[in-house]
Amino acid sequence: MVSQLINEFDTLGLYFGLAGILIFIGLAIKDVLKSGNVPKFGRYIVWTVLFLGCSGFIAKGLIQVFWQGAGVG
Repeated sequence: MVSQLINEFDTLGLYFGLAGILIFIGLAIKDVLKSGNVPKFGRYIVWTVLFLGCSGFIAKGLIQVFWQGAGVG
């Protein structure tokens, strides 16, 4: 029971830590784009590429959870 609770806290801590890192990376990129006087089109391209990359990792995680829940993996 205690080890399962520790594993859940560990998993939640990992997810919140990764979310925090992604937020800080986004803030750093926003600051660099603002200080570099990047045109709007370039900003849209940068944010689109970053969004697609992050959404790919999120989709991979969701697919992995669903497959493991169904007993495929």
